[in-house]
Amino acid sequence: MELDDIRRRISAAEQAAGRAAGEVTLIAVSKVQPPERVEAVLAAGHRVFGENYVQEAAGKWPAWRESFPGIQLHMIGPLQTNKLKQALDLFDAIHTLDRPSLAGKLARQVQARGSCPQLFVQVNTGAEPQKAGILPDEADAFVAQCLAMDLAITGLMCIPPEGGDPVPHFRTLRQMAARNGLAGLSMGMSADFETAIAQGATHIRVGSAIFGARDYR
Repeated sequence: MELDDIRRRISAAEQAAGRAAGEVTLIAVSKVQPPERVEAVLAAGHRVFGENYVQEAAGKWPAWRESFPGIQLHMIGPLQTNKLKQALDLFDAIHTLDRPSLAGKLARQVQARGSCPQLFVQVNTGAEPQKAGILPDEADAFVAQCLAMDLAITGLMCIPPEGGDPVPHFRTLRQMAARNGLAGLSMGMSADFETAIAQGATHIRVGSAIFGARDYR
C-alpha cells in the first residue's frame, strides 16, 4: 500500500540527511477521506493522523480511538476560537497557533484544565495575505508572548507558497526555531516532504500520497 512506500521514502530521506531512523513523525492527513481508506491505514499500524476541521474530527475519531489504541490526533487546519474547547478535548497537538487572540484564549483554557497539547506556532513565511500565520518579523515576539502566558510551545509550522521553491521557507523556519530554542519543525507535505526532512523537519503532513486524491463533493 501507499503507506509502505511513504515509510520507505521517509527512511531513505532520514538516512540521506544523516538523521536517526524514526526521527521524523509522519502525520497522515485524513481530512475528507472515506472511512475505509482511513481504516486501512489504521489496520496497517499507523497511529498519527491530522485533521483540518474540528467538527469532522469529532464525528469520526472518538469511535476509532476505542477500536485502535494509541492514536495521536493533530489539528492542522485553522482553529476558530469558538471551537477551542472542543479542539482541546479531541487533539493531542495543534499546529495552527496563528494569532494573539487565539493564544490568549488557549492560555486561559489550558490553565483551567491543567494540561496542554503540543503547540506549534504557524508562521506565514511567504507573507501571503490570503494565508493565516504570524509574519516572520513578528514570530520571535509572538513566541515570547506565548511562553510568558505559560503556553508550552513545541515548535513552528509553515506552509510555503504554492509553486515556488520551498527550501528558503524551510530554512527560515529552521533558523527561527533554533533562535527561539524550539525543537519541533512541522513542515513538508506530499509534494516536498523529502526536501523538508533534508532541512530538519520533525513532523511532516502527508495526505493524498497516502490516501489518494480527495473528493470534496
